[in-house]
Amino acid sequence: MTPILPLCWHSGCHFLDENWQIAPAPDFYTDAWFRHVAGLSIFFVRLMNSAQNPAAGLSASTSAAPAPPAAGSPAASDPSTAFKVLGAISVAHLMNDMIQSILLAIYPMLKDSFSLTFTQIGLITLVYQLAASLLQPFIGFYTDRNPKPYSLPVGMGFTLVGLLMLSMAPSFGWLLVAAVLVGTGSSVFHPESSRVARMASGGRHGLAQSLFQVGGNVGSALGPLLAALFIIPHGQGSVAWFSLAALFGIVVLMWIGRWYGANRVLLKPRARREGAGNGLTRNQVLGALGVLGVLVFSKYFYLASLNSYFTFYLIDKFALSVREAQLYLFLFLAAVAVGTVVGGPVGDRIGRKIVIWVSILGVAPFTLMLPHANLFWTGVLVVIIGVVLASAFSAIVVYAQELVPGKVGMIAGLFFGFAFGMGGLGAAVLGRVADATSIGYVYQLCAYLPLLGVVAILLPKMRRV
Repeated sequence: MTPILPLCWHSGCHFLDENWQIAPAPDFYTDAWFRHVAGLSIFFVRLMNSAQNPAAGLSASTSAAPAPPAAGSPAASDPSTAFKVLGAISVAHLMNDMIQSILLAIYPMLKDSFSLTFTQIGLITLVYQLAASLLQPFIGFYTDRNPKPYSLPVGMGFTLVGLLMLSMAPSFGWLLVAAVLVGTGSSVFHPESSRVARMASGGRHGLAQSLFQVGGNVGSALGPLLAALFIIPHGQGSVAWFSLAALFGIVVLMWIGRWYGANRVLLKPRARREGAGNGLTRNQVLGALGVLGVLVFSKYFYLASLNSYFTFYLIDKFALSVREAQLYLFLFLAAVAVGTVVGGPVGDRIGRKIVIWVSILGVAPFTLMLPHANLFWTGVLVVIIGVVLASAFSAIVVYAQELVPGKVGMIAGLFFGFAFGMGGLGAAVLGRVADATSIGYVYQLCAYLPLLGVVAILLPKMRRV
């Protein structure tokens, strides 16, 4: 039999043949790093079995979520928070955003390999973010009317193809195509996964949105770290190894799709109840959405300066190596993950408007100090900025969903899409500014963006729905 699938553990490396029987490994598969990475495949095989029998398999092997209850059963209408489902969608979000952040993390390597300018780096981010943003509101609007539970693994499939293309791209043009595919996967994933988080929230919408988003933030933080440890030393081709993470995400999302399909009742009655209104007029709702748009612009334009150019800033100002600079980027993104966890539950308790106000405007003193700090204080300040600034987005999304009851997917798609679009536009504009002036000037300019948070005072109070 021909060996086709590697399975590795500490006792040795073996292969599964086409009949799923254990076969000895060829002699050339001896690299230790390969064995440890390929050993994950046995976990994927078990998860595939679990996807066929969630009640028996997935709960036993991963404890990601309970078995889908039968329609009409008590579990199907249980309004309590389904933490296992939230955990599963958070893990899927982690895989999705980890893969996407790898693209940003390997910019220094791509810049050297393809002799790119900062403007071209900004264009890669722009096409990625536009693909990730333009489709999201339309997908959310469509799935509000026609839920598509299995669109989640399809979205991850786009990300998988883009990742493999990124590992083999021979030119700048193909890098752009790979970025578009990765962005398209994100645009399909986010509206429906945000809906799943709300379905499983049991009414604790801020907490559910935070748990969902923290998976993405942890993934975004892991991307630069893994890039520094595995991709930078081994080159562009090693990006393909992260397709294992995409395959794992597809399996988890297949199971979530089954749960989603069996539990739509959790969302539809709530949408009708929320339709009772929030006490605001149409003009007040539109005005509040405009204010939230300004806040998202401020937040994500500033984040674009850190996500896309922070490593270059550290290399230029403090003469760090690429690996050292990526570790500082990991520190910032880890702080963003912490802030995301905090923002939702605090918003549930004290009110989302207060969280939005403090997290956007309150970060301004730290952003103004950052361009003038030494290396130590730069590390301290980016941690504070990450924690404070990230606490806003969960509150913004849930506040917007309460402004427009019953349109969960459309609002999630609109705000995730607008956020990604602002990030892409910001990266392109700031790349042009960096080429025309210096990378240090970009941070002096962006330091004033959080002052736009003052417009949060215009957000209206509304009844909790």
